[in-house]
Amino acid sequence: MKKLICMVLVLAMVLGLAACGKKSGVPKDALAVCIASEPDTIDPALNSAVDGGTMCSHLFSGLAKWDQDESGNLVITPDCATELVEGVENEDGTVTYTYTLRDGLKWSDGKDLTAADFAFAWKRAASTALGADYGYMFEVVKGYPDELAVEAVDAKTLTVTLNNAVAYWNELLAFPTYFPVREDVVSNEAWATDPSTYICNGPYTISHWEHNSVIVLSKNPNYYDADSITMNDIAFYLSDDANNMLSNFKNGTWKLIDDVPTNEIPALKKDYPTEFKVEGQIGTYYVCWNINEDILPADSKLTGAEAEQAKAEIRSAISLLFDRNYIVEQIAQGGQVPASSFVAMGMTDADGSQFYQNAGHNDGFTGYYDVSADAYEANCASAIETLKKYYDYDESTGMFTNFPTLTYLYNTSEGHKAIGEYLASALSAVGITMNLENQEWNTFLNTRKAGDFSVARNGWLADYNDPISFLDMWVTSSGNNDVQFGKGDNATVAAYSLDLTDLGYDVKVENGTWAETYDVIIGLIKTCTDNAKRYELMHRAEDLLMSTGCIVPLYFYTDLFMLDDSVQGFFSNPLGYKYFMNCTVSK
Repeated sequence: MKKLICMVLVLAMVLGLAACGKKSGVPKDALAVCIASEPDTIDPALNSAVDGGTMCSHLFSGLAKWDQDESGNLVITPDCATELVEGVENEDGTVTYTYTLRDGLKWSDGKDLTAADFAFAWKRAASTALGADYGYMFEVVKGYPDELAVEAVDAKTLTVTLNNAVAYWNELLAFPTYFPVREDVVSNEAWATDPSTYICNGPYTISHWEHNSVIVLSKNPNYYDADSITMNDIAFYLSDDANNMLSNFKNGTWKLIDDVPTNEIPALKKDYPTEFKVEGQIGTYYVCWNINEDILPADSKLTGAEAEQAKAEIRSAISLLFDRNYIVEQIAQGGQVPASSFVAMGMTDADGSQFYQNAGHNDGFTGYYDVSADAYEANCASAIETLKKYYDYDESTGMFTNFPTLTYLYNTSEGHKAIGEYLASALSAVGITMNLENQEWNTFLNTRKAGDFSVARNGWLADYNDPISFLDMWVTSSGNNDVQFGKGDNATVAAYSLDLTDLGYDVKVENGTWAETYDVIIGLIKTCTDNAKRYELMHRAEDLLMSTGCIVPLYFYTDLFMLDDSVQGFFSNPLGYKYFMNCTVSK
């Protein structure tokens, strides 16, 4: 009997282990990486985060893609399209592109992929019905949003007509929002949450998804270029705990991690000189204010435009209380550069110089305020004098006594927490209380998007190499307009001015709404074909954006991650996406 019981127990343990192995769903030789926690969405039309974009870039193929040439330089190359053709200008100034799809394109379930799938996907992504955050990326296409001029001529031929020539059009074609999806698949609203319904056309499919734990991508045999894919399986482990990430990297379990504890950075630079990576990235880490947050004292009598202008002045003053050099040198420690403008370092201007170096209109420094170490004391003094205009100040203690309490929202991360704690301490030093609230990543994204915050941590990486990718996100209708410009109470606030008559436009608005000013200038930028004038318009758009004080740049990003020396064939782009399909791992 005892022997029988023992055999039963052993059998149960074996079955249990087998069940656990099956449940894990992670192939033994999978490349294990961690870029973030559970993505908010991996529907390519609805995603607006870099982590989701990275996954979508492995799961889908657009007309174009990011790749490396023989020298390792990043290039945009044809993907589903046989070539990236030149557009043909029409008599009315519009430009038409005609693309031919490769032979034999398939969806991951084996069904044929056709030009009609691209036409459907683009119209869906641009539509007001879907309300996608990135819907405005189709604004350059004639008929946006609901009469998009894209047509499937036949199964292999796609035409699209733009309002005018667009210098970054090929980069848009490589962006996830432009990836194809199939109508019958996405009719199930939950299609992008389960491997069994996730039909895609890229190098990989989802073979296993244990929510909040791991997403396993496995090579797609129906991908047209499957033979070139060297990594059969990728396990994207899901975590926002930098300490957990580092532990798994150190013990060899994870081969790439996209975050590390900030207090560990000096040691990692020393102990992992070839595996601790600091690479270029076109992006800005910033704080954003909800423009509808009432920050005036309770007894303020200011209303309308005067109130809005006062709040803009207050927000701008508070931005001067933050020591950006301390943040990058003592907290971030990854080679970041203090930022005094929103459009990031790395974006070129019309004359080939850096766009950020020409921002603002100040002598002696670059941008909208002086962020040099020597200027910090004077910045603080200036900020206090400005705030005294609106709040009670105790000269004996150096404290404001009636500034409303703020809450700073950030997503779970040791780095974001450390920066939030510093920002709160900088405000506390002058009597302003700012409490910290952290949320898990996808909850945080939706809270911020809904405008359910007063002050929030934010960051933006370029979507393509043009300054407009930092500016058009703030139009009223944009799903990425977390600040709520032109929304809610701000929709009727007439406090913004715009004069473009010197550039030949019949546009002169004094005390107009956000829609009458900012939306207008962005629209003009999208249709301007005079390069010098277009860039001047973008500078003026940034001037208007920064005048609100709602955008508080802290630093220009670098891409800081750890990559095991055993991994070859990995590459990333300055937009933040990481690519693993051509990787191999040495034993």
